[in-house]
Amino acid sequence: MADDSIAVVDLDSCQPDRCNYECANYCPPNRTGKECITTRGEDADEGDPDQIRISEEICLGETCGICVEKCPFDAIEIINLPQELEDDPVHRYGDNAFSLYGLPAPQEGRVTGILGPNGIGKTTAVRILADEITPNLGQWDDEPEWDAVMDEYRGTELQNYLEELQEGSVTVARKPQYVDRIPDRFDGNTRELLERTDERGVLDDLVERLSIGPVMDQPIDSISGGELQRVALAATLAREADFYFLDEITPYLDIGQRMTAARLIGELTGTDRSVLVVEHDLAILDLLADSLHVAYGEPGAYGVVTGPKSVKNGINEYLAGYLENENMRIRPNAIEFEEHAPRTAAASSPLVEYPDLTKSYGDGEFSLTVEGGTINENEVLGVVGPNGIGKSTFAELLAGELDPDEGSVGTALDVAYKPQYIEIDQPMRVDAFLSSITNDFGSSYWDTEIAQPLQLERIMEQNLTDLSGGERQRVAIAACLSEDADLYVLDEPSAHMDVEQRVQATSAIRRYTENHDATALVIDHDIYMIDLLADRLLVFDGEPAQSGHAGTPVGMREGMNSFLADLDITFRRDERVGRPRINKPGSQLDREQKDQGEYYYAP
Repeated sequence: MADDSIAVVDLDSCQPDRCNYECANYCPPNRTGKECITTRGEDADEGDPDQIRISEEICLGETCGICVEKCPFDAIEIINLPQELEDDPVHRYGDNAFSLYGLPAPQEGRVTGILGPNGIGKTTAVRILADEITPNLGQWDDEPEWDAVMDEYRGTELQNYLEELQEGSVTVARKPQYVDRIPDRFDGNTRELLERTDERGVLDDLVERLSIGPVMDQPIDSISGGELQRVALAATLAREADFYFLDEITPYLDIGQRMTAARLIGELTGTDRSVLVVEHDLAILDLLADSLHVAYGEPGAYGVVTGPKSVKNGINEYLAGYLENENMRIRPNAIEFEEHAPRTAAASSPLVEYPDLTKSYGDGEFSLTVEGGTINENEVLGVVGPNGIGKSTFAELLAGELDPDEGSVGTALDVAYKPQYIEIDQPMRVDAFLSSITNDFGSSYWDTEIAQPLQLERIMEQNLTDLSGGERQRVAIAACLSEDADLYVLDEPSAHMDVEQRVQATSAIRRYTENHDATALVIDHDIYMIDLLADRLLVFDGEPAQSGHAGTPVGMREGMNSFLADLDITFRRDERVGRPRINKPGSQLDREQKDQGEYYYAP
């Protein structure tokens, strides 16, 4: 194979007990007596002995591709790397495994961002820079010494950082990507976890500003995802370190909490500490970062991290799918933002009219009041507001799963519900799970309307328990839309999905409602998703965990102006690609829009 090609075998998909080794039997080099595709054997470092490996020295490359076509489980990829990619990998996980090319360079006293799809090596890059993985320069079978690594980076921006990292003269702190795994590693309460990390003596301030005081004495395994995210952020920022690595700070956080996190990080870099943040919320990344690295490639196969760009240009190039400095197209089509905002809701018949409602969980416990309103047929009603304010309670009242203390929904609705937190503990394959929900599974209609937009094809034969957070999210959305229901309620569908997946999920939800005269209620904290999806808005306010209040559904401009005014945030559109952007607090545009009372795009 040419030096600019790699062969990748997905060991989760390779199932030799269910095939006849068609890949090896039809491989042209194998048919001439060469050992191109062979079994891994008993001494394999990874995978089962009967699974296959591909010799990249013998393979004919992507121009052949016979093994890719013959594999019944889509377990093989033969990929031509970009011609501009002349360097060896920074790290490769093994024979026919994922390769990472390039590393971001943390900048002293600044926030460096990384933007790219899931499965592209961003977390691998962070773990290398946090000294959790020693880069093997692609030599997984004979890992080089650190001296060889330093020779590779001599004369680059990373030389000084890597030298200091190896010498132990810089300290690092890292927040993991999946905070829901923290209870598996720590079984104490929140206070015990945070007190052991408070090396800077700032714990009291972090607890107050992140509003985690109420959970300080609760066991870690009993608090919600949003609370875990804030606890993880506090535990990381409380450490005494030179470099902070934050792998996704926004999942499960409402927009107010996201802004608080951004302000805390900004204050941290003001003390000459450095931050590298991986993030999919473009509005927060745009506000927070000083420079940006774009990551691209083939998820699960290889990833490339570009050199630093300005934040504005980096985001716009990523959305356009074309990197100008690299002269590289990374996506066939641009991610576009329709010039609809604020969308004007079309007149339609009511699906449900509900009166004033109240619900209390007991004396001194959380209580919710809801003003009467209407949810219309064939609309997407966006729901925004802080966490712990009663949005999910409202959904359960509509579904008949909770009885209100006052008022009555009146009509029992069939509600398909995707919860905020996805609990999966059954060892069932994705295709078996989805086929148990709908008889339409596998039909051309189902594939076109649900499977393809949500990119489910490659994970159909995986077990639910083996899925990543973003993969679980897409399966849960598919399961919700596959049900026969009057109302589809999706609670935080954007969590753990990258930008591209969010846009595709948004398209799937929007198209489903339009093509099937369906009605959806979408609760989310990603302004991009709400902006693209919603016809009208339902705004919640109140005191989180104490009392909540929901007004009546209103038009997008009225609702977003009210919501953003409470947060003291103004939005504008990027003049080049039309995406939403948060105005810098106190900037001229910010002041002008506030003076006009137009927080959601100046007209």
